[in-house]
Amino acid sequence: MENVIIIAVVAVIVVLASYYVYKAKKSGKKCIGCPSGCSCSKDKQKSCNCGCSNDNK
Repeated sequence: MENVIIIAVVAVIVVLASYYVYKAKKSGKKCIGCPSGCSCSKDKQKSCNCGCSNDNK
């Protein structure tokens, strides 16, 4: 019984994470999970640490 509960909790977490990524990509976000939200300074850096580029902004 304990295994079923653990599997259910892990499944819910995976489904919610997948839904978050789906919604973020659908809304046009380029860097999901980037701590700075890809709003790095354009003057000093050409990209964030997460690898997204500021050239398109």
